[in-house]
Amino acid sequence: MLVDSHCHLDFEAFEEDFDGVLARAAGAGIDTMVTICTRLSRFDDVRRIAEAHPNVWCSLGVHPHEAAEEGVDAPDRLIELSAHPRVVGIGETGLDYYYEHSPRQAQQTSFRAHIAAARTTGLPLIVHTRDADDDTMDILEEEHARGHVSGLIHCFSASSELAERALKIGFYLSFSGIVTFRRAEAVQAIAKVTPLERLLVETDAPYLAPTPHRGKRNEPAYVRDTAAFVAKLRQTTFDELAEATTDNFYRLFAKAERPA
Repeated sequence: MLVDSHCHLDFEAFEEDFDGVLARAAGAGIDTMVTICTRLSRFDDVRRIAEAHPNVWCSLGVHPHEAAEEGVDAPDRLIELSAHPRVVGIGETGLDYYYEHSPRQAQQTSFRAHIAAARTTGLPLIVHTRDADDDTMDILEEEHARGHVSGLIHCFSASSELAERALKIGFYLSFSGIVTFRRAEAVQAIAKVTPLERLLVETDAPYLAPTPHRGKRNEPAYVRDTAAFVAKLRQTTFDELAEATTDNFYRLFAKAERPA
């Protein structure tokens, strides 16, 4: 069995085929999914999906793209809402200097508030970072020094230096379909040497469908293709990779209940 640790089941791309998406995930051996919150204004929709499906959990957070409009400057609201039994993580949050849909200062302020919420609740932090390696890790290391925070770098596509710094403070690295892309040699090199006990897989669906589905809408069933690719890359078996990443997920997302 496998876990899709990061997908967006509330997005419009799944509206007309939602039941089919879940059925195909089950058929592919995906027994658990986490649907990720990107706006607090959408949290009710995200939460309802998790409430309706016992194999779907959810997170709570504001994507850095939305920090200008919906970013938080204190952890209180996040802490309050995260008490819901289906919420297993804080985020996605972080920094995105590639698009800069929100000012950098707004992103950083919201990021720190999410980190504080993760520290207080004990829930893992789900970090998005793009073209912001130094600031992302400087903030994480500074905040980690103030008190333990667990978490992961989702959809890993950053530098080896960021990977090393993240692993050093106990974070996990989660690999999406990007790792299967032909020109993703740098990401593949990192996936190959990441300690097995710190490795996760995800889709980030509906985005970034892995080979051989590139160009299509991504969906949780396709995390199997990413896992198979990473297993081959690491010269291990699919079953070993699946077992390890699933165990890692439940260790990190300890609030999620493992299926019997």
